[in-house]
Amino acid sequence: MLKNISPIIPPELLAILCGMGHGDEIVIADGNFPAQSIGQKVVRMDGHGGEKVLEAVLSLIPLDTYADQNFLLMEKVPGDDCLTPIWDSYQAIAEAAEGGNVKKGFLERFEFYNRAKNAYAVIATGESALYANIIIKKGVIKQ
Repeated sequence: MLKNISPIIPPELLAILCGMGHGDEIVIADGNFPAQSIGQKVVRMDGHGGEKVLEAVLSLIPLDTYADQNFLLMEKVPGDDCLTPIWDSYQAIAEAAEGGNVKKGFLERFEFYNRAKNAYAVIATGESALYANIIIKKGVIKQ
């Protein structure tokens, strides 16, 4: 155990977050996301939802202040009328961690998949909400 680190962060994810550099991206994926076939590195966190994972990750890394978008959601497929209240939760979590440095964007489903293939890592959560996939871009730690 370490002090001041969320107990849901497994050692493998801690090493990945530490190894990421400025501008690297990490995907927090819902339970339906094809993490194993897309991710270069995959951390399984099936017992945790996207909100808790996002909160834990953002307690350790900042969002990129220089990027046009540092917080990318998978947009709904046209014609899909499902509700996406988790997007509001994700936004609130990011704003609590980052204040005004949340620069949200949306990517079409297959564009999201292609971007995720180049991400530093994918965190596969047990999140059951639809369209609960997010890519965050790591920023710099300012002293």
